[in-house]
Amino acid sequence: MSTHAPNESRVISLRPKAPSPGSGGAAGAPRRPMGGPQPRAPREPLWRDLVGDVLRRERLAQERTLKDVSEAARISMPYLSEVERGRKEASSEVLAAAAQALGLGLADLLLLAGDELARHARSRVVRARTSPTSPTAQYDGFCLAA
Repeated sequence: MSTHAPNESRVISLRPKAPSPGSGGAAGAPRRPMGGPQPRAPREPLWRDLVGDVLRRERLAQERTLKDVSEAARISMPYLSEVERGRKEASSEVLAAAAQALGLGLADLLLLAGDELARHARSRVVRARTSPTSPTAQYDGFCLAA
């Protein structure tokens, strides 16, 4: 039997709870030194952000409007805008239609997004090698093929 009200949903966090200030954290966990926040490694971009960036960059390079491309792709203009901004994870059919409306194949779109991801990964490796205090410095031996 459930302990929550019948019409209420429960939220189950997928992230571990951060220790409250002064609690000392988990037993045996290393404590961060006082004196300010630690620099964080840049987050790896999401695929939907990369694909959206490529779609927007290609559309703007062709000096086309969202309306024009959405009509050619037979995708609603608000949805295409959401895809471009990385707010929606589009299906392969939607991506193929948007790419075709821009004169690209689906493979072209995915290759361009993959190039962006590889560029980001290379810059992460370079930063890790040049910053010994970086949390990603542990990947010093990691190498990407060009």
